[in-house]
Amino acid sequence: MIEPSRELRDACAIVGTGHSRLGRVPGVSSLDLLVEAMRNAIADSGINVKDIDGIVCRGPDDIYSHHQQIGARLGINVKFSTSLDNGGASQILAVAIASMAIKAGMASTVICGYGRDSWSRTHSSEEARVKNQTTPDDQLPKEFAPEYGYFGAVAAHAFGATRHMHLYGTTRDQFGEIAVACREHALRNPDAQMKKPLSIAQYHEAPQIVSPFGLYDCSLRSDGAGAVIVTSSERARDLRQPPVLIKGFGSFNNLRGWFNDDNMVVTAAKKSGEIAYAMAGVGPDDVDTAQIYDCFTYMVLTQLEDYGFCKKGEGGDFVASGALRMGGRLPTNTSGGQLSEAHVEGMLQVVEGARQMRHTYPADRQVKDAEIALVSGHGGNQVCHSTLILGRA
Repeated sequence: MIEPSRELRDACAIVGTGHSRLGRVPGVSSLDLLVEAMRNAIADSGINVKDIDGIVCRGPDDIYSHHQQIGARLGINVKFSTSLDNGGASQILAVAIASMAIKAGMASTVICGYGRDSWSRTHSSEEARVKNQTTPDDQLPKEFAPEYGYFGAVAAHAFGATRHMHLYGTTRDQFGEIAVACREHALRNPDAQMKKPLSIAQYHEAPQIVSPFGLYDCSLRSDGAGAVIVTSSERARDLRQPPVLIKGFGSFNNLRGWFNDDNMVVTAAKKSGEIAYAMAGVGPDDVDTAQIYDCFTYMVLTQLEDYGFCKKGEGGDFVASGALRMGGRLPTNTSGGQLSEAHVEGMLQVVEGARQMRHTYPADRQVKDAEIALVSGHGGNQVCHSTLILGRA
């Protein structure tokens, strides 16, 4: 494997974070939600919008030249901009590309973000509610899918969960521990979409979606957006917020497919994480908090294994130990994650990781003495993965 560049370790920092209104935000487009999040990140950083000379972003799959439309709404011309298309792996890639562009001299201050209006899209009509899809019709499979009972991401990930249960004896109680921990964290987050407590009993009582997944195994449908601002670590020292160092990042894509090899059980997180750890000069034992892409409870469990926080097959016992909760071994998805804060395809995990490294939260939301955060991204038909490691300056 090619060794990741050590020159990028700590070369750049996140200096601003922001998100839009989350949950049900009718009448507001995904573009406007993202601009709202970006303006909040700009205000948070204290920089002037005219000082931004790079944009890396993503939105719904049917928006052409997305970065140009965002630039127009922000009212800026930039030296470097692009839109991404790796699904939920895109948002960490945006931060990685921003760092590389700054290091290459192509930009000095880059704003990264993602916005979606999934709740509004899936509630625009009764037909949309029943279909419950955000992918444009012309991008859906044309055969061997709905007519066989195979409906999108929930069915694909359910196959992986079933396989893991068969191989390692993983249980629904263990998946439920993940859902309950995320909800517990969301209750401390005033901006979270979900406001009601969740117990293991309520988890089991919820309607089944695709076996073994019930309602609370599945991430939310949300309107929302998130954004961060990246600049050089040198410049970051003079700005308003405590800089959050970008220590390392990695990417790996199992392009042979979700159903090939062992990809459903040993995901691309394994190799993506190895690259990020090597760039950052840290390992799993050094990580104090994780913000894991939780499209489904199973994906949290298998990524925890793939990132080396426990051995393969031991994820169930790890999450059942209370490790994911505040005060546990690895407080995870501390804002509530996509299961309970809002599903913004991993962008809010980047925002939360950065905020945890600032140590500006009240005590009940702050991971005590946290110095290193790991953030993951997963998507692109279940096979693309990205990893980000952040640290305190």
